[in-house]
Amino acid sequence: MMYPLVRELAAAAAPCRVPVAVTCRVLGLARQPYYWWLARPVTDTELAEAYRASALFDAHRDDPEFGHRFLLDEAHAAGEPMAGRTAWRICRDNGWWSAFGKRRGRGKNAKAGPPVHDDRVRRGFTADGPNRLWLTDITEHVTGEGKLYLCAVKDVYSGRMVGYSIDARMKSGLAVRALESAVARRGQVAGCIVHSDRGSQGGFNRSSQHLDFGGVQDRYGGLEQEDRRCARGTSAAVAC
Repeated sequence: MMYPLVRELAAAAAPCRVPVAVTCRVLGLARQPYYWWLARPVTDTELAEAYRASALFDAHRDDPEFGHRFLLDEAHAAGEPMAGRTAWRICRDNGWWSAFGKRRGRGKNAKAGPPVHDDRVRRGFTADGPNRLWLTDITEHVTGEGKLYLCAVKDVYSGRMVGYSIDARMKSGLAVRALESAVARRGQVAGCIVHSDRGSQGGFNRSSQHLDFGGVQDRYGGLEQEDRRCARGTSAAVAC
């Protein structure tokens, strides 16, 4: 839209003031629509578009892994419903794509993108002690009130579930809270490797990652003894 330029050139404080008639003639604009715009620079349609874009941007900033469909759901939950095509267009115009991009090619020739993090496990799903290797995943459960998402963290050595979180939305915070839950239960986890698949949550969207929470004190004793008991073959239990 060129109307702001016309207004800026015609302003009294402009370094080289250009009359509206001259600017409109040079730019090929009609003066009457310009004066309509000047009386109300922002239309109702543009204002609604701005609110929708703001809701989509907030969701994209919180979860850059989300594509436009997930962003649409988040915007709807924030009170800015819109059509899926509208959400796609706004995201396209502003470049708000998923942080993990799109797959190239189709069918058997399609190739997955590069690993999002170094794979430190390499399918060696064994550990010689507690808090050496954790596995994580997110599962979806259908309930009478809608979908529920569960993120769990499992210690490979003992087979125990050491942390979890539940939410009605599959956002990166779900994964982060599960990790925080596990760290709060286990205490000293510096050097522990967390392994997950290439899911869509930023908290776990890494092949594996080291945990280094400096300053966390050792908390051995009861939990470690229970880990060793479970590792000897006793059925796994959920940490309390």
